[in-house]
Amino acid sequence: MFAAIFNTDGGPVDCRAAIAAGHDVEILGGRRQVAFVSSKADTSPAAAEASGIRHLGGRYWIVGRLRLDGRGDLRSRLSDRLGSGSADVSDAELCLHAYAAWGDGFVDRLAGDFCFALWDGDRNRLISARDQLGVRPLFHAEAGGTQFVGDSLDWIVAQAPVARDLDEAWIADFLSVGHCLEFDRTVYRHVRRLAPAHVLTISDAGATVRRYWRLEIREPLYFGNRRAYTERFLDLMAQSMADRLPPGRVGISMSGGLDSTTLAASAVRAIGDPARVVAECTHLETFEEDQEKHFSSLAARHLGIELRLVAADGLAYDPQWRQRSTRTAEPTAAVITTHFDRALIHDRAARAGVWLYGEGPDNALAFERNAYLSWLVDQRDWRRLGEAVLLYFQAKGLTGWFETFGRYAGRRQLPDDSFAVPPWLDRALVDRVGVEERLRGIGSEVTPRHPWHPRAMASFNDPVWQQLFADFNHEESLGPIIWRHPFLDLRVLEFMLSVPPVPWARRKLLLREAMHGRLPDEVLARTKTAARGSAIARPLRTHGLPALSRGGKLGAYVDVQTLALGAPAANDLDRIIAAHALDYWLEQDALSVALAGREL
Repeated sequence: MFAAIFNTDGGPVDCRAAIAAGHDVEILGGRRQVAFVSSKADTSPAAAEASGIRHLGGRYWIVGRLRLDGRGDLRSRLSDRLGSGSADVSDAELCLHAYAAWGDGFVDRLAGDFCFALWDGDRNRLISARDQLGVRPLFHAEAGGTQFVGDSLDWIVAQAPVARDLDEAWIADFLSVGHCLEFDRTVYRHVRRLAPAHVLTISDAGATVRRYWRLEIREPLYFGNRRAYTERFLDLMAQSMADRLPPGRVGISMSGGLDSTTLAASAVRAIGDPARVVAECTHLETFEEDQEKHFSSLAARHLGIELRLVAADGLAYDPQWRQRSTRTAEPTAAVITTHFDRALIHDRAARAGVWLYGEGPDNALAFERNAYLSWLVDQRDWRRLGEAVLLYFQAKGLTGWFETFGRYAGRRQLPDDSFAVPPWLDRALVDRVGVEERLRGIGSEVTPRHPWHPRAMASFNDPVWQQLFADFNHEESLGPIIWRHPFLDLRVLEFMLSVPPVPWARRKLLLREAMHGRLPDEVLARTKTAARGSAIARPLRTHGLPALSRGGKLGAYVDVQTLALGAPAANDLDRIIAAHALDYWLEQDALSVALAGREL
């Protein structure tokens, strides 16, 4: 945990509570109006990203959580400042040197997973920033002339003297779709979340927020031959891996799919020693169509890496979750498996401290044939249009055409009603927040619409990523591991988005050709299959959900009687669970407030 406290009225900061809690505290500013707070250093993998409190000549100070990409390039740009000892400079110190060299433009030259607060003593201002995709969280609140910034929502809520009023829009979104539809809201109305790729600057004059980066892909990337695409992809993956691999063993969350097995193959290639790569595959014995165990085993044997198979059927639902004292910063459906997750996390930590996850290619390599071909027509680029059509026919092959005919001959799917307002959501809440209008905005096109890769580009502006990273941060809180995402390295991500969708995005051809000879042919030929059924449905039928609180705070958001009637429909399980998770969180939150009052 880290935080910064800035009294913009010039008064001294009261740090007695932070000192009493055993945190490192540094009081800064000519009038002692700024304080940095940091958890004591530990030996966990997360500590490698924790900067502690660092300074540059006593002028600039930083505290945060930082793991930078492209360190070598950044050191080279700062070589005049760093001198001969540049190899020993930490990521936090690189940030300080970058700020000293480039001022406000320093954040434009940073990439990686980071959130931090930087104090400029010369200009008497606090600069806080969050990484481009929002892998690491950052929260802020203002109370009576004092600004609080930090990566722990719980800490800010406990320290900042602001009302604990809940944000109804956040709660309505959570109950309707499982996550907030806006980047900067938290469950607390008076505490904000800094959006990804944004900088918060606080001075005596007040606070300003600006966006410092946007994902922009203009022209497709055209190479002279096919091999150049795969070689470039492999080179960028090697750079991404080099910036994320720990000195010891690394873990791979590996299904039998193409993305995660590509991660495993890339890790082996980067390390050069399969014994340093361990993998874990969670699979379902319940469903015969679940072939993750088979395909992941094939890949592990081919790569020569250790694989642990975990049957997750009994881990999808903890019948005793309501009786456990699980406190989370915000309501989360993960609470129903936290007890099992904690055991899994500690087991993983015994095998490796850093684990890699393969999110990214499904979005970046969305096959948008029509948009791309239409764009080529608009550009009057007849040569590339002809090449694209020919490549599409070649890549699809006879088998692909049979699949297409089969889809068109089959029955049309019914419209997805998952974004309808839940019938048990309090009607007054629906009207106050405008839930129906908020839900209608889901999936609407981003303006301006990207001309040739609209769905892929828009997907990376979806707040659902924030919930994904929040889930990973929740897992990191359960045990000494850290998650990293090599495909979301901006160099890799922007390349995947830049390759012509025809043919490289069809069935993720880019990955399949890059992994030719590096993964088993059977894995490369595997067709992505949609998940069938729900792992949680069976245990819910057996154990049921616990009773909702009667007379509790949930009634302000939910018609408890309507929600409690009847068994939940299979397609509504997630939202029903969200309502129960909110009920539990409200109960825990009230308990924590009561305990805090007793301590005072």
